[in-house]
Amino acid sequence: MISLFDIFKIGVGPSSSHTVGPMRAAAAFAAAIRGQENERVVSVVVALLGSLAWTGVGHATDTAVMLGLSGETPDQVDPNEAERLVEAIRATRTLRLNGRVIAFDPQHAILFDKKTTPPVHPNTMRFAAFDAAGERVLEQGWCSVGGGFIVPESTPDDAAVIPSEPAPFDFASGDALLACARRTGLSIAEIVMANERALRPAEDVVAHIDRIIDAMMACVDRGLSQEGALPGKLGVRRRASSLRERLEADRFRNVRPAHEIMDWISLFAIAVNEENAAGGRVVTAPTNGAAGVVPAVLRYYRDFCTGATREGMRDFLLTAAAIGGLFKRNASISGAEVGCQGEVGVACSMAAAGLAAALGGDPPQVENAAEIGMEHHLGMTCDPVGGLVQIPCIERNAFGAVKAVNAASLALRGDGAHHVSLDKVIVTMRETGADMNSRYKETSLGGLAVAFPEC
Repeated sequence: MISLFDIFKIGVGPSSSHTVGPMRAAAAFAAAIRGQENERVVSVVVALLGSLAWTGVGHATDTAVMLGLSGETPDQVDPNEAERLVEAIRATRTLRLNGRVIAFDPQHAILFDKKTTPPVHPNTMRFAAFDAAGERVLEQGWCSVGGGFIVPESTPDDAAVIPSEPAPFDFASGDALLACARRTGLSIAEIVMANERALRPAEDVVAHIDRIIDAMMACVDRGLSQEGALPGKLGVRRRASSLRERLEADRFRNVRPAHEIMDWISLFAIAVNEENAAGGRVVTAPTNGAAGVVPAVLRYYRDFCTGATREGMRDFLLTAAAIGGLFKRNASISGAEVGCQGEVGVACSMAAAGLAAALGGDPPQVENAAEIGMEHHLGMTCDPVGGLVQIPCIERNAFGAVKAVNAASLALRGDGAHHVSLDKVIVTMRETGADMNSRYKETSLGGLAVAFPEC
């Protein structure tokens, strides 16, 4: 199993694979230096390969590397302090590594290598530490495989992120999950909770879920209140605040179009992804680029669904974690590996399943909702304009959230029987991603990324 603690992680924007993962890898490299010959190291060089090289600047990968080498972690870093720390590194051309100041000029110490083809994963980074004589003290290669997960370049599979402890209910597929539910009479949320309790006390699991819920809702609230332009050369202006004002004004004027609920769901997703684009605190769900879908649908459940409860919100996330884990284990949640179908598509599938569960759906209906959510995202490319997680990423989250509600509604109207299983759609997504040209997988070399006329 892949833990709920790994699927839902609190971090900072704008990207889980290009920001959160590299920050974690850089922090791990700094920790490895500290555990060996810290006093010998006088310089560090970082090479970013593949998608990290092509879109790393727009995704703040260089910033993430500097923060990680400085000992910061995605879940603890203060976005405001981080900005000042990076500015100081650039200005002084030095970096504090494990308490020691070393020379570090980002222009020369961080290499965006667009020529070398990564042999293992398109999001590859290589770290090297040197002594005063120019000898290598330590080197490591890391792959950022989506959702903030990192694995050593020498161990490209997910062995490093899947707990070794046996789970009470071991399911590696949707069919196995449904079989487990039939055999035990448990819901998917109850199955996941039992597995999590095998790793840690129940109160710790509930506390983490509540922390994730609170972080998601706080992110929506922040996004709804902020104004101004998002970082980057595109000059994209935030619009969640003005959209909220218009929707609330319609209520006072008693102008309530039948599709109003779609506008609110879209608004919640846009608010989160504007926060992500601004480098704010978000929850990987399962990635930063798709961080708005699950919170938007969860907010819809909380604010608009009759009978919504805190327990229902917990069941929502437990169920969503099961679906996200299946995609992570059997396909990918990395836009650089399978396109945006692995990000917004997976998030839609997770949110659809979570909502269906929270609204009382049985396991077959929940599995059907998850399948519908992904089926209609198959083939979606990852083509961020300017390498920024803004166009079309922000609106894609809005549409993913609306699709998730639609998928859950359709599934709950049925009895769970359907022709295409979740497992089949996961395999199809993986194969579609493998066939997709690399230009459409987070390199900004194809699709909308090149159709947009930049000034």
